[in-house]
Amino acid sequence: MKIVPVMAFLSVSVMVVMIYQAVRQELELRSLKARMLETSAELKQKEHAIIQEKNTIQDLNKLLDPLTKQKDQLNKNKLDLSRSVAQMTNSLVICNTDKEVAERNKADGTKALAEVNAEKNKAEEQIKILQLQILDRDKAICTFVDETKEEGRKLCSIAKAK
Repeated sequence: MKIVPVMAFLSVSVMVVMIYQAVRQELELRSLKARMLETSAELKQKEHAIIQEKNTIQDLNKLLDPLTKQKDQLNKNKLDLSRSVAQMTNSLVICNTDKEVAERNKADGTKALAEVNAEKNKAEEQIKILQLQILDRDKAICTFVDETKEEGRKLCSIAKAK
């Protein structure tokens, strides 16, 4: 008979332990449900924030697209300008070289012209001297020529005409 109270006591003890475990599991489940709801609410808030940030990024990208295109165009213009500057610099160097050659040619031409003019002046002086010599000779001849003869008159008139 002692077994019945021991069995009853053991049964009650097992039941109390089972009730305790059931209550503890129920409390844990409620706690997990509450944490799950909190986490899902936080997750929804974070998802909403992420969506807003994505929209903001898309808006900023839309604003940046024209600026990016403008930047690309400006870079292209800068490159074109630098090429143009290089070409113009090259053209300037060529023009300066051509100018120097032309100035040398001009100087050479001026020098040659001065030499030619000097030689021309010398030649003109020599021609004048020779003309004077011829006139003097003709005058000397005319003094000895008989002017009564036609040949003498022709010779002296030619000398006088000159």
